Amino acid sequence: MNEYPQFMTDMINTVSLMYDHGWDERNGGNVSLLLHEDEVSPYFDTKKVIREIPIGFAAPALAGEYFLVTGTGKYFKNVKYDPARNMGLFRLSASGDTAELIWGYSDGGRFTSELPAHLMSHTVRRAIDPANRVVMHCHPVNLLAMSFIHPLDEKEFSHTLWQMCTECMVVFPDGVNVLPWMLCGTNEIGEATAEKMKTARLVVWAQHGIYGVGKDLDEAFGLIETAEKAAEIYMKIEGKPWLQTITDDDLRVIAKAFGVKIREGFLD
Repeated sequence: MNEYPQFMTDMINTVSLMYDHGWDERNGGNVSLLLHEDEVSPYFDTKKVIREIPIGFAAPALAGEYFLVTGTGKYFKNVKYDPARNMGLFRLSASGDTAELIWGYSDGGRFTSELPAHLMSHTVRRAIDPANRVVMHCHPVNLLAMSFIHPLDEKEFSHTLWQMCTECMVVFPDGVNVLPWMLCGTNEIGEATAEKMKTARLVVWAQHGIYGVGKDLDEAFGLIETAEKAAEIYMKIEGKPWLQTITDDDLRVIAKAFGVKIREGFLD
């Protein structure tokens, strides 16, 4: 992969790992990485626009920024074999409603149908943390399974995950937000997800998947990976008697030891 910039190699490696984890069957899932011009211009002629692709949504707060985004209908397992066909690099137009393609989508394709949802979440999270660069959506098996049998109340859902392994409180002390089933690929679910992103970096789409954000690909991946591991433990022990657990007092000890702030009102 030496012929690609490091940010592309990182994206290729990450989506391949997501597929290997079983999170992105067929063409399931999508990832967007926000980049600045000084990161892109050493490798690409930013004045040369291959074509313009209407988005169907305007994100003026992100105008002029560059995004590396997985393609619609593309299989993550194929990205490493043909990156230019399965991903695209574009600049968001001055009006924020058009993708000015710089590289990729070489078969005439386009960005994921979830791009409006990504841009909405990027906008919200960037206002909270300007370092946020990544929005990642995938379909982790155990989190999906958990959404069928566990109450979707966000406090309860977060609390259960926190109890499953010590690292959870360290990695996502802001907890997990949850949306009931909604039709994917719509601005409505994008808007609902962005609203949830105001209070947590993980948003579960019940019976569908999860959205996670981070300052880089590793952080977003690790966030989802930790929550999925906790859900796997829960699914293994659900319905069995618990002889011991991590108590709320234990969770407070963890938070204090690692200097993280527990989401207010999420512990009794």
